[in-house]
Amino acid sequence: MSQLSHHHHAQPHSLEDYGWDEAWDHAFSPYRTAGLLPARIVRAERGSCEAATAAGILRAAVPGGAEHVPPTTGDWAVLSPATTSRGPVLHTILERRTSLVRSTASRTSQAQVLAANVDTVVVAVSLAVPQKHGRTERMLALAWESGAQPVVVLTQADRCADPQQAAAEVAEVAPGTDVLVTSAVTGEGLDTLTAVLNGTVVLLGPSGAGKSTLGNHLLGEERLATGAVRDADGKGRHTTAWRELAPLPGGGVLLDTPGLRAIGLHDARTGLEQTFAEIELLARECRFADCAHGSEPGCAVLAAVAAGDIPQRRLESYHRLLRENAYAASRTDARLRAGREAAKKDITQHLRATYRFRDRQR
Repeated sequence: MSQLSHHHHAQPHSLEDYGWDEAWDHAFSPYRTAGLLPARIVRAERGSCEAATAAGILRAAVPGGAEHVPPTTGDWAVLSPATTSRGPVLHTILERRTSLVRSTASRTSQAQVLAANVDTVVVAVSLAVPQKHGRTERMLALAWESGAQPVVVLTQADRCADPQQAAAEVAEVAPGTDVLVTSAVTGEGLDTLTAVLNGTVVLLGPSGAGKSTLGNHLLGEERLATGAVRDADGKGRHTTAWRELAPLPGGGVLLDTPGLRAIGLHDARTGLEQTFAEIELLARECRFADCAHGSEPGCAVLAAVAAGDIPQRRLESYHRLLRENAYAASRTDARLRAGREAAKKDITQHLRATYRFRDRQR
């Protein structure tokens, strides 16, 4: 281990180590003739970024202005090289293949891109604390929506009485996703984890879920700070303050994200459809095409809940996340917002008319 950390900064990585491939090379070709440089954003801050280039890590200025898409960790960027009078400057970013987006907690409800060009999203779930399936479903919706492949990694299996039973429960809420049981203490499942990860890997999960410990295992060195978890509520201290990108010894790239206190969904309809695939599939058999699976007659989803095939909790979670997603969408889309106001007026007028009619009947 010490060997790895010893040489870590000594050997400059190639662009290929950071995930450069033929398709990126092709996308970059128009800029090559202009003498610009390809680079991958390792860390983005206000007004500047750190970018991995063939010559090593450079700090580049990021111009402001509405015409510039702000870079995010994982972006492939085009840099203007340094001149005698200034350092390197971000020229543009190449079109993202995937992007992990959440709705910000602020009232403006803008989208925040957490990471770009991710291939695998590891959703870390600790087995040391009681399961919150709703939170796992939310993270899976975010992961599926990004265009990457989610993998659920159950951590701290050594602190769980029946990890296999827990895994079976999680598999129910994660259709189409590998669910791996791991323990950093016993080493269980860690080799399998390394085998299923592909390309650029991002770790997602609440504080205390063991993301940094997983990251350190993948990196082969203690590079990410790990914090003690408060036993009282299973919450960890936020040990990672920024997003950072690092090549993995066995190939691939690790992108570390901070423990996100709140992951709001932003325009994640497709992600929700994937996360609740069994509900979406059953919905095709409902009597009404626009069935909301609330109290409609001939609803196949409600029938499945009644028969015990789908847990009531799962349907409630589906409804809750759909509502949240619709709300986020309506806040960001003025047309929708206007439509919602109009519908509200219609309902109010309708109610008023009903009351007037009722009063007249008295």
